[in-house]
Amino acid sequence: MPANTPQIERQTPGKGKIAFQGELGAYSHQACRDARPGMEVIPCRTFEDAIEAVKSGAAEMACLPVENSTYGRVADIHHLLPESGLKIIDEHFVRVHINLLAVRGTKLADVKAAMSHTVLLGQCRGFLQEHGLERITGADTAGSAQIVAQDGNPAVAALASELAGEIYGLDVLARHIEDRQDNTTRFLIMQPEADMRPRADKMMTTFVFRVRNIPAALYKGLGGFATNGVNMTKLESYMVGGTFTATQFYADIEGHPQDANVALALEELGYFTDYLEILGVYPADPRRGEPS
Repeated sequence: MPANTPQIERQTPGKGKIAFQGELGAYSHQACRDARPGMEVIPCRTFEDAIEAVKSGAAEMACLPVENSTYGRVADIHHLLPESGLKIIDEHFVRVHINLLAVRGTKLADVKAAMSHTVLLGQCRGFLQEHGLERITGADTAGSAQIVAQDGNPAVAALASELAGEIYGLDVLARHIEDRQDNTTRFLIMQPEADMRPRADKMMTTFVFRVRNIPAALYKGLGGFATNGVNMTKLESYMVGGTFTATQFYADIEGHPQDANVALALEELGYFTDYLEILGVYPADPRRGEPS
């Protein structure tokens, strides 16, 4: 994109419906509310259900977690994105603050156990050990909060978001008790149509590709990003088609396909691939690149 091209502001949240995987009060629900506050949320059982909600017209957008700063790639999501038929139009970072939630009127001294998804239980080891709390594995975070609210037992609390506490009428006994204060999940906002407009000063482009079966194809294909000064922030490989010989790559780069250097880098990559698909062009989250 030429330097004199006028910049357009980040897309304004609109009305409509946005689908996510999980129960009301999940961190994916929080991402929907933060990124698209004007939209009605649709909780879905699986990632596939959230994608299907958009494809069927039941929702205009889907909000899907793609990676976590502590635990890496969200399982299976890289396989689902290219096959979804949806395009990425935005990204949103959510700081995963974990809170101890209990039925109204409960004091911290009353709590003997904490329930949550196994991942969250592992992220609060210090707090749980300090207070001698037994760990109870729940199906998910918001679901654990719902169970605690329904059971009404002050001896069992939930580890979840403050949003879950609001929804299920629980008191927050302790805030931000996670062991790591930099734990962040990256979410992608997706819809059926691509939005290729330059909407911010800093844009991101996500694509998937498979290299041709020739020596050094990956090395040569990626060389264009280095020689053209394009920063690649993520490159991951995964198997496709149930075979060890078919490897697909997922990549995030800084820039827009209309930028001269990005266009050259993608053109060079194209010489060494037999499949290349752009999954989305979107504004970088303002927190991208900031120190944790």
